[in-house]
Amino acid sequence: MTIQFNDETFRDDYSFHNSDWAIKRFPFPFHEDSYMYAVNMEQHRGGPEGSVYEKRFDVDEHYVSEMRDRAMVLADDPLRCQSLGHMTLAGWDLLELIMVSKSEDYPDLFELHRDGNTWRWINKPLGIDDTFTFLDETTLPYGPMEYITRQAQGDFCLLDQRDGNLWMDAGMVTTQADWSLDFDIGMNFFEWHAPVPLAHEMGIFQRALKFLLNIQQGAPARRLNWTMTVNPLLDTSPENYHKWGIQKTTLTPDNIGAKQHLRVELQTFFRLPRSNGLVFPIRCYLCSFQDLMTMPKWGRRLHRVVRDLPDELATYKGFIDNRPMILDYLSQFDDGKPTSPGVWPDAETEPPLAR
Repeated sequence: MTIQFNDETFRDDYSFHNSDWAIKRFPFPFHEDSYMYAVNMEQHRGGPEGSVYEKRFDVDEHYVSEMRDRAMVLADDPLRCQSLGHMTLAGWDLLELIMVSKSEDYPDLFELHRDGNTWRWINKPLGIDDTFTFLDETTLPYGPMEYITRQAQGDFCLLDQRDGNLWMDAGMVTTQADWSLDFDIGMNFFEWHAPVPLAHEMGIFQRALKFLLNIQQGAPARRLNWTMTVNPLLDTSPENYHKWGIQKTTLTPDNIGAKQHLRVELQTFFRLPRSNGLVFPIRCYLCSFQDLMTMPKWGRRLHRVVRDLPDELATYKGFIDNRPMILDYLSQFDDGKPTSPGVWPDAETEPPLAR
């Protein structure tokens, strides 16, 4: 498969766009016509050919532009990448995991050559060719976690496991859905999930933590999460709310199809070998309503999900005063017909085609 990388922006003029291929493989998060919190974990052992689940770390047409946007965020706010002192080894674990995965899964784009602790890493899309000594920070331009996550789509939280809990003690977070690494750094699993409505009373996080604590090396897991975003903006951080929050007021019946986006996170979880930490990659995918509506099943289902969301959950997922307008738009695409089970555009047996 040859990937054609888009030259696009996720700010200012918002030239971001999805090809037909990207729309078909978008990780639509609703397997039925309603939504409520669930642990919804499954093994991350590949997926249908061409889907976002196929590789360990998905690389798509947005890769180069996303990495350019990450560099811009870090230039403005270096605290979007932080690592407490005891997490350096976990950073090396993550560097190895990403380099090995990408060089094996995308050999036409990435190469890793290892001679003992002397490693050579070649990233063709970004024009990087570096030789360094594994476990020696002085041989890299950044710490190991920052070095490799400046070259990987999505956010990365490095979690230390101790005292029967998980602690967010390091991370690269520039594409988050309204939460702050600088605020959450050093918090445990329950503390950083405290703002989520309804799920605590349902015991969702207690079950999720029990599952995560038992993830083994070589047996990663995954789940989907979602919210709504006006404009294809990757950086919806609390630190920049004054820049993006006002954009919610720009929706009109005429522009909602192009401006309103479903924001889906493919969250994966990998056990790290040396540190025994857990890495929590959070890959953000964006798709405009008008692109989603090209898949009739998704159009029907999204209308029903948004219509029936409990109010507390709707507010948390990004619906403020715009929910009636969104429902008016989506209702045009709901003809009342039944939808097939599962998330694929037409039926569970018809996953996206390989490119």
